[in-house]
Amino acid sequence: MKPIEILVINPGSTSTKIAVFQNNRPVYQKTIRHSPEELKPFNRVADQFEFRKNHILEELEAAGIAIEGFSFVVGRGGFLKPIESGVYEVNEAMIRDLTNISGIEHASNLGALIAHDLASSIPGAKAFIADPIVVDELEDVARFSGHPKFSRISVFHALNQKAVARTYASSINRKYEDLNLIVAHLGGGITVGVHEKGRVVDVNQGLDGEGPFSPERAGTVPVGQLIDLCFSNEYSQDEIRKMIVGKGGLVAYLGTSAANEVEERIKNGDTFAREVYEAMAYQVAKEIGSGSVVLKGRVDAILVTGGIAFNDLFIQLLTYRIAWIAPVRVFPGEDEMRALALNITLISTGEIQPKIYV
Repeated sequence: MKPIEILVINPGSTSTKIAVFQNNRPVYQKTIRHSPEELKPFNRVADQFEFRKNHILEELEAAGIAIEGFSFVVGRGGFLKPIESGVYEVNEAMIRDLTNISGIEHASNLGALIAHDLASSIPGAKAFIADPIVVDELEDVARFSGHPKFSRISVFHALNQKAVARTYASSINRKYEDLNLIVAHLGGGITVGVHEKGRVVDVNQGLDGEGPFSPERAGTVPVGQLIDLCFSNEYSQDEIRKMIVGKGGLVAYLGTSAANEVEERIKNGDTFAREVYEAMAYQVAKEIGSGSVVLKGRVDAILVTGGIAFNDLFIQLLTYRIAWIAPVRVFPGEDEMRALALNITLISTGEIQPKIYV
């Protein structure tokens, strides 16, 4: 049987990652770097469409890979309307929203657009996205913030969390939809999702840094102090936003977002670095503990993933506080390319069905 050929496209702020999979096996991967000088002429991220698409085609040609050989092209999902988890074929409604009403300038918006354009040039090929960060499966009770002017929303590392959860379920010969899991994605931002029988019924909002502080985000800060700071006339709105997202967390306390650098400082006797690092683990543990309450204590496993999961000390500090809740399993890193390909493989075998974006 001929293997399914899948082209995966994952645009980031300064790079475009591409990969070729045969079924779920990678046969080619490339990260195309984009210098500030190359991106400077583009006023909007959307204007980079042709530039990035042409780079992809050039790299594939240089590698001797014929675009006509692909059955599927899958792109990283962008800022769409809130949708259920799943795999969505790129359609006109999705293209309209990504180009006109998403309201957020982010490179991930280009993933579906480029995938659709390339697939359109290949007879019989289809374009998809899978589990974008706007996946929203929250229970109604989780949406209440405490004031009707504000509502809690779902923005998190859906792609990696869902892929890790399915990988774990497969490893124990169970279905993801039959398990209660808490998945903690530890990266530049940190999100902790409560997965109840295949749905993320509660999760902290990762885009604005709600929840635990992280390498680059301040997390949920004291509201009264934040209000006072906003009206102190000492900082602009942009400066305060950067305190919360981008220049918060480890960056604010220690001047670095690199967890391995922090662990090296701790090994060299930096006691303040140890305090900050332990506080971050403490806050993640509290978020996981909250998730166990959502599941009424019926937790099959706690899964820890993301870049920080490579760092042994952090995992030790975290596991020390949460191991009593449920078994802890660690899946270091985030392989978005494989996660996207895995979803398409499930589509090709009929294990899951694509959904329609409206």
